[in-house]
Amino acid sequence: MIDTQHVFLCRVWQQSCHAFLLFDGHHGSGAAIYAKNNLLNNVLRATPSGLTRDEWLAVLPRSLVAAFVKTDKDLQAAAESSGTTVTFVIIDEWVVTVASVGDSRCILESADGSLYHLSADHRFDSNRDEVERVTAWGSKVGKLNVVGGPEVGPLRCWPGGLCLSRSIGDMDVGECIIPVPHVKQVKLSNAGGRIIIASDGVWDDLTFEMALECSRGYPSDIAANRIVNEATLPRGLRDDTTCIVVDILPPEKLAPSPPAKWQGKTVLNNMFRVDLKNNMFRRKNSDASFKIDREYAEPDVVEEIFEDGSAMLSRRLSTGYALRNMFEPSSCAICQFRLKSGQGISIHANPLQHEKMQGWQGPFLCQSCHEKKKAMEGKRRPID
Repeated sequence: MIDTQHVFLCRVWQQSCHAFLLFDGHHGSGAAIYAKNNLLNNVLRATPSGLTRDEWLAVLPRSLVAAFVKTDKDLQAAAESSGTTVTFVIIDEWVVTVASVGDSRCILESADGSLYHLSADHRFDSNRDEVERVTAWGSKVGKLNVVGGPEVGPLRCWPGGLCLSRSIGDMDVGECIIPVPHVKQVKLSNAGGRIIIASDGVWDDLTFEMALECSRGYPSDIAANRIVNEATLPRGLRDDTTCIVVDILPPEKLAPSPPAKWQGKTVLNNMFRVDLKNNMFRRKNSDASFKIDREYAEPDVVEEIFEDGSAMLSRRLSTGYALRNMFEPSSCAICQFRLKSGQGISIHANPLQHEKMQGWQGPFLCQSCHEKKKAMEGKRRPID
């Protein structure tokens, strides 16, 4: 289990943003470590430079998709067979963008106590659409079949026995297990909110409402500990159990505190605040608990800006005309490799029809990313 936090200077409009990433590895730690070291950089490489803040937020969902696929593709080239779930949260002022694969989850509690789901659950047991996609690809989905006995356990993909339909890595299971993330982007009111990011070790024992209830009214450091303790109390620590609590608060509700020094990885819990006045990344002061300030808060409306969980890259990497011109048309939409004239392969199944409707055949892929796309869609079986 790896959780990490970053403050990075957004090169497109020269302001710092906050990134929170949670990785829950399986069959080894290689995929989780590789994703930790490369995923954020791949997001930044996939994002055009010279954008305004509004343009940066508009292209971020596509950049996240490209980065997840590139990270998975590069991991495959490194012959790493382990896998990892990823929950990737970017906070830019009041806008929160979440990209996720796997069964770690991210939820938001607004200042009025409303619950919002910011991630998707990619376990086969929870997602019938993913069962249909994987079986259409050519794999089988079913429970463990014990010889001479009943089927037991969760639904799994065979061969391999993985109970998730999306992750980074897991090359030994097959490329029906895809890295294309569910992405959701919302805008909070200036009353703020609380974000909880946690691995399945938390959610297997707590409902979302239970996690919020046991932590409500406490500062984020205590809240994270309470959630982990509540999850492990009934049956003990049976799985990797990590929880990150982030409070997004207006400056009027924050007590002064000096910038914190990065202390390295923590395992069981983490707690942070985002100061939207100074845009600094700080440890949350213990007396600045998340409570509703009725006098300060505007009508507490969480605005949904974007959401897409489609597995089709032709849909996820396409953009409207206004955004299309922000990307370099002669570069691969996934790996950013510079394409020579006539070298790119359209991401669309029928490029000529798309050109009639949209005015061009792009975006384009290099040959290796095109092969990756075909394998993910079941149109080409991966070569051993």
